[in-house]
Parts: sequence; C-alpha cells; structure tokens
Amino acid sequence: MKPVQFPDVFPPARALRAGRLPRSCSLILLLGLLGLLAGCALGPDYQRPELTTPVQFKQVEGWTSAAPADALARGNWWALYGDAELNALVERLQLSNQNLAAAEAQYRQARALVRGARASFYPTLSGSAGVTRSGQGASGTNSSTSASGISKSYDLSLSAAWELDVWGKLRRGLEASRAEFEASAADLAAARLSLQSELVQNYLQLRVLDEQSRLLDATVAAYARSLRLTENQYRAGIVPKSDVSQATTQLKSTQAQAIDLQWQRAQLEHAIAVLVGVSPAQLSIAPRESLPALPAIPLALPSQLLERRPDVAAAERRVMAANAQIGVAEAAWFPDLSLSATGGYRSSSFADWIEVPNRFWSLGPQLALTLFDGGARRAELERSEAAYDQTVAEYRQAVLDSFREVEDYLVQLRVLEQESGVQQEALDAAREALRLIENQYRAGTVDYNSVVTVQATALSNERSNLTLLGNRLLASVQLIAALGGGWQVEQLDSPAPISSRGEALR
Repeated sequence: MKPVQFPDVFPPARALRAGRLPRSCSLILLLGLLGLLAGCALGPDYQRPELTTPVQFKQVEGWTSAAPADALARGNWWALYGDAELNALVERLQLSNQNLAAAEAQYRQARALVRGARASFYPTLSGSAGVTRSGQGASGTNSSTSASGISKSYDLSLSAAWELDVWGKLRRGLEASRAEFEASAADLAAARLSLQSELVQNYLQLRVLDEQSRLLDATVAAYARSLRLTENQYRAGIVPKSDVSQATTQLKSTQAQAIDLQWQRAQLEHAIAVLVGVSPAQLSIAPRESLPALPAIPLALPSQLLERRPDVAAAERRVMAANAQIGVAEAAWFPDLSLSATGGYRSSSFADWIEVPNRFWSLGPQLALTLFDGGARRAELERSEAAYDQTVAEYRQAVLDSFREVEDYLVQLRVLEQESGVQQEALDAAREALRLIENQYRAGTVDYNSVVTVQATALSNERSNLTLLGNRLLASVQLIAALGGGWQVEQLDSPAPISSRGEALR
C-alpha cells in the first residue's frame, strides 16, 4: 500500500533556513499579518465613568436611577396643560425659532464630519492631464531638445492611494467623530427642550398676568362702587370728607396697579413672538379669563427619565469622543502604511501621446514614521488624556446638577402645594372679613379707615394666591424639563401623582 501524499502547503525547511519563501507564501503571510494588526486599535476602549448615584430622591420616596435612555420618545409634554393656543405656539417655535435653526445646522455639520471620517477608510483616486513647455540653452550636439532649446511634454496619469488602518488611528478618529455627532444631536435636543420650556413658562406667566388683570379690574369696579357709596353718605352728612379721600386714594392706587401690568404682559408677549420666529409686531395674544390646568406629574417615574436629560447624554458622548482621541494620539507613535499606484502616458509629441510605448506605471507600499518631533507627540498624548479627564469631570458635574434640579423642583412643588392650601384659607378669611366690614360700614358702626384696611388685606391675599398658583405652574414646567421632557404612561413604574386633582387654576 502506497503512503498517502499530502500536498506541500508549507515551504520546505531548507527554504526557510535560506531566508527564501515562495512568492505566494510571502503574500499570504503579509496579508495575514496586516489582517491581524487591523483587528486591533490603539488606545483604551470606552467605559462609562463611575458615578455615585442615590438609591432614591431625597424629596420623594420611590424615585430611582438607571442607565441612560435619552433616545426614548418624549412626546408633546406641553399638551399636559390642556391649552390649544399653547400647543400651536410650541409647534411654531419648532418650525421657526432661529436659535433652534442654528442648533440644527450645527447638528448637520457634525453629521457631515462623520461622513468625512468614514471616507478616510476608502482609497482616493485622482487624475491629471497637462502639457509642459520648457527650454534651456543648447550646448553643441549633446542637446536632446530642438534647435531652439525648447521641448514639450504631454502627461496623462491616474493615481490611487490607500492608507491602511493598521493601528486603528482611522477607526478611533471615526469613533470620536461619531461620538461628537451624537453629542451634537443631544445638544440639539437640549436646545429644543430649553426653548420649549422657556416658551411654556412665558405663556403661563402671561396667563397669570391676565388673571391678575381681571382681578384688579373687578377690584377697581368694587372700589368705584364703594366711592359712590361714600360720596352719597358724605352728601347726606353721615361720613366726613376724609372717607371720600380715602376711597378715592384706594381706587386710584388699584387702577395704577392694573396699568402697571400692561408693560409686563407686553414684554412676555414680545418674548413669545421672538421665540416663535416673528417680530413682536406680528404676534398678538388675546387676554383670557382662565388659566391652563396644573398637570398631574407622576411621582414614581422610571429612573430612565432622569437619564433622558439631553445635556447629560451630550456630556457622556463627549467623554466617548475624548477617549477615542487618546487612541488617535497613541497611533501617532507608529508608522503609517499606505499603498499607492500611478499609471498613465507621457510623450513629447501630441500625435503619439496615448500609445503603448509611452505608457508608465508604478505600484508599491510606503511606510512613514516620524523619527524626531521635539516631544510634539508626547505633548499631544498628554493633552488628549487631560481633555478626557476634563470631560469626565464635566459629565459627573452634569449628573450631579441634574439630580439637584429634580430635587429642587420636587421640594418646590411640594412646599408650594402646602403653602397654597394655607394661603387659600387666609384668602377665605379675608373675603369673609371684607364682607362683614362692608356691612358694618353701611350700618354706620365703623369708619371708612377700617374698610380700607380690610380691602387692602383682601386684595393682597387675592394676588398672593394667584402668584402661588403661577409659581406652581412654572415649577411644574421646570420639573418636566429637569426630567428630560415628557413621558409615556406605560413607562411608569407607579403612576402616583403629586397632585391628582389637575384642576384648572382660577
């Protein structure tokens, strides 16, 4: 039986000892080595910086923290206030606001940079064609030019170059560009959320001023009736002239307060106009006698709502970009490997320019390594590492600020709700005191000075009550923004509301 003959796949040992390899084996080894090197990338792989986060929020039990989920849909959170005019204004903002347009343009720039970084993975192809006319002094019979010493050269060439990403420099660069692009997308979301929040707060303040204006108008009408009553009693000899003066002072002072609200309302209306991308003269918001509803904000929201904050997401993605830049700086210590090829035609005569005898070509790899740079690469690496440390600190600070803001608005809403209950009791008592003192004045048992005092107290309590309601509306907007925007009901772990009433504020 003949022995089995295996194909001679590997080179003979004598060839290895002699330093000679078959051409096919050399190519296989070279490609294998390049493939092995191309599978690695210098620099550290990204790991999220360690954070110390609370198990739950201090002000509200049941709140927890979790991993980022800024890509979750936020929805039209401003619709929670149940105001159709507000909804329309926010939609106009998203279409016409110039700051938002600038942020969107910056986002498109970052997207284009990613495409540019990805293009570096592919070969570049360039072509050229030219005619060169040159001359030199003729010296005897050794000149190869014409008798006048002038020669022409016609060149047509096509060149290709490809940088092999052996050390991962291009991959780390693409990783950094992609992270910056994602940070820019988060910046766009943060700008949109901030502008939406600003618009909603301005609108709610405007409606609170409308309610205060309605209150002052009603108070002016009541004071005018009191003045007429006092004048009648003065003419009948029941009260002194000082009562008429006090009633007149009370009326005019309240009218001045009502007039003062006009410029405040106008400024808010102008701010809203600029936010929706029009001049103040092009927007007019009619007064209304009701406030938007106070939304029922869920207490036990899922932890990802906090991490959905776009500013926190942007800060983390900048950490990713800085981490990738360390790999780019480390790759500068290693040689760059590129493949280049050139081919074309060169002739001194236009008639036989593009012919086989005039053809030329070149092909080969090239290694380029910086041998001395005076410490520039070391300095760049140290700068990249310091930049990474900076972005980590900024990310941690952004997380801390996000927790603080949520805690602030939670305690503000809770305290304002308690304060509002007590203020409502004070307002009820002031209204009752005003009713009693007016009856006593009509009966002639008290002087008008007592009436003025009680009227001023009642009006102050009415305005304080409206101010508290407005502060609660603003705090609810700020809390929603601190949580990263709106939410979906099905995402809630426990939909227990801060205020289950959600009543319209009047």
